[in-house]
Amino acid sequence: MPDYQLWLTFGVFIITVIFLMWRPGGLNESIPTSLGALLLVITGVSSFAHIVGIFGIVSGAAVTILSTIVMSIILESIGFFRWIAINMIEKARGSGFRLFWLILLLCFLMTIFFNNDGSILITTPIILRICSILRLKVHQQLPYLISGALIATASSAPIGLSNLANLIALQMVGLNLNTYTQMMFVPSMLGIMVMTILLFYYFRKSIPKVIHHYPMSMQSTSGPGYHPLQTGNQDTPPTDSGKSVDWWLFRVCIGIVVFIRAGYFLAEQWGIPMEIVAITGVVLMLAVRWYRTRTGLKDVVTQTPWHILLFAFSIYIIVDSLHRAGMTAVIVQWMKPMVEGGDASLIAVSGLMLTLLSNLLNNLPSVMIGTFAVTDLQLGDTQLHLAYLANILGSDIGALLTPIGTLATLIWMFILKTHHVRVSWKQYMKVTFIVIPISLIVSLVSLYIWTSILY
Repeated sequence: MPDYQLWLTFGVFIITVIFLMWRPGGLNESIPTSLGALLLVITGVSSFAHIVGIFGIVSGAAVTILSTIVMSIILESIGFFRWIAINMIEKARGSGFRLFWLILLLCFLMTIFFNNDGSILITTPIILRICSILRLKVHQQLPYLISGALIATASSAPIGLSNLANLIALQMVGLNLNTYTQMMFVPSMLGIMVMTILLFYYFRKSIPKVIHHYPMSMQSTSGPGYHPLQTGNQDTPPTDSGKSVDWWLFRVCIGIVVFIRAGYFLAEQWGIPMEIVAITGVVLMLAVRWYRTRTGLKDVVTQTPWHILLFAFSIYIIVDSLHRAGMTAVIVQWMKPMVEGGDASLIAVSGLMLTLLSNLLNNLPSVMIGTFAVTDLQLGDTQLHLAYLANILGSDIGALLTPIGTLATLIWMFILKTHHVRVSWKQYMKVTFIVIPISLIVSLVSLYIWTSILY
């Protein structure tokens, strides 16, 4: 690669990362990545052959993530998330502590069944609405908002299906979903459990012990004029609209989501691509909804973030160009002496490297850079997989130290801003610099111990 192309590649990468973190005026994240990738293609840094290869790697993962978001849009249209918001307040039974654990459970499950970015988009407005209904003061809202965001993002680690970067990198290291889950579920869950305990301990004095208890049912809050994200009178719960819920449709759609999530792991054993399973789930849910309500595709077409396909493709072009420009070669030379100390050293170096890169550059490009680096280390299959999994822990958990570490936390900050809720970097990092390092270390140590037992 000529010198001018080297400098152009590094320049495009740095400018793209700056705009991803800054996002002036709510700039869509696909715009800076697409412009950067287009410039690299026009100048010949990335050839047609590179583009074809990249499309093969990225398309399946992007379609899978996009399909889960479409499924969440369908669930919202039948009242699933409204039902969650109302019932969480009811199930809390006047206890702020119980509500705290319910919110963390909600954020965890939304990420497990959908994905981390989708979870943030779903749960943050719901939490804000709950806080509004309960008339919580700003300092009382922070435990729910910050803890929910951290758990929603970290929960993308256990099964690999809940993060775009995880899925793309998964193919690069030749690791299947079943093996990933077998190796990663226990270590990452231990880290998440430690994180929840630390978050509760940190916020225990800010969480209100007693909250308002509104005994509400779905029957009284399901009208077409009510949505849990809407603003309204904060002194009273939503009013009766007289429209009941179609529980048959509700249960069938939830059943499809669970069936499809399990189907990813079953289909892999038969060589069926993940994206086929994901698209099948979307088609089934759309068909069932149309059969029951005659609702068409308008909401899916208008609300689906189609730009994710473009974003995934363009960011990979930039990182691939960076790889060929020699950045990963520098990382490989730095890592080699340290990874020769065995599996423990390999896991520690890989996890800490991705933590550092993610908090400086955002985790999506960082996890791709890290994966390129570990594949160039000429490791055996088991060590390659260990290095990759440590990378994921660094990019999914370690990256939470700063708000710019993950795309999900950037989205979270933007949502809060649009709802006129201000959470400063100082407020955020006062929490994360206590909680995240301990959670990351527990996860990395657990990965070493757990995989030593397995292998």
